[in-house]
Amino acid sequence: MTQAVPKLVNFEEFVDWLPENPGVRYELHNGNIIEMAQPVGDHEEVKGFLTIKLSAAIDRLNFPYIVPNQAIVRPLEKDSGYFPDVLVLNRANLANEKLWKKESIVSLGASIPLIIEVVSTNWRDDYHLKYADYEEMGIPEYWIIDYAALGGRNFIGNPKQPTICVCNLVDGEYQINKFRDSDSIISQTFPDLNLTPTQIFHAGLV
Repeated sequence: MTQAVPKLVNFEEFVDWLPENPGVRYELHNGNIIEMAQPVGDHEEVKGFLTIKLSAAIDRLNFPYIVPNQAIVRPLEKDSGYFPDVLVLNRANLANEKLWKKESIVSLGASIPLIIEVVSTNWRDDYHLKYADYEEMGIPEYWIIDYAALGGRNFIGNPKQPTICVCNLVDGEYQINKFRDSDSIISQTFPDLNLTPTQIFHAGLV
């Protein structure tokens, strides 16, 4: 991951600057435009598998949710903008999002029942920066999927091991539950999801 431009920009400048058909992904981190590394195949398999499973659950349960492909999550009043790996939106609240119709931008925790980041080489962003911003936004549930065990030992154990951290908002703060191997993942958004880390890490091929 490398910084794309040398000067600080605000959120509006970042949205205007974004290429319409980029060959790479960019995010805005506290005024810095960041060029995101091209994801590896395993990363995209995990992301694709979860998108399929969550979309199927939404359809089966008739939830008023969608899983968009390119929506921007902006922490309120901050010069930051993220493209999460998997984003579940509550359509019932999108009428309250001022920038949704024109620019596919969401800023309200009530619009985002679940947000997921699949960890890559920039793991500190997922465990620190985005964790703090998503918590402050009031997003009820945040998954950190560390299939390659890249995160810090205080997050995924010593020795490091592939881990899914499910962060649930309780009294304004995230409480973290860690799942590994054949543990049944407990999700407050999708309580009957019936998935294990092993299934997710191997994209259902086990």
